[in-house]
Amino acid sequence: MDIQLLGKHHIEMCSRLFMDTFSREPWNEQYESDKEVIRYFTDFLSLDSCLGFVGLEDGRLIALCIGMRKPWLKGVEYYIDQFCIAPDYQQKGIGSRFLAEIEHRIADLGMKGILLNTEKSYPSFNFYRKNGFMEIEGLAVMGKE
Repeated sequence: MDIQLLGKHHIEMCSRLFMDTFSREPWNEQYESDKEVIRYFTDFLSLDSCLGFVGLEDGRLIALCIGMRKPWLKGVEYYIDQFCIAPDYQQKGIGSRFLAEIEHRIADLGMKGILLNTEKSYPSFNFYRKNGFMEIEGLAVMGKE
């Protein structure tokens, strides 16, 4: 797998992979149009703190991670906002290899750790646990509209 930094030239491929992955079980997300997803990636990439990675195999996008550098008291951390592997490539160890390479690359950039949110009822919860992530005791994800 060829792992590259996410760039503007990847946006359309990322949007297709994102919609293909998250419109399936267990997420079943629905999108008004591909324009809203393209806008999401475009807006994210416009942030100075944005840092993303893509994994390509034979020119096809099969892995995506978009996140940001997050300052913290003990140094900069990496916050993963979205992580996905093409459905045909899941359950083959590709996600774990992709994540391990991201960990190496952010360490080379001086980042001290990775944070993310996921739902306990989704397969991603067990994937992250298998890859060394732990629940942070006492924290809750909260939101307000």
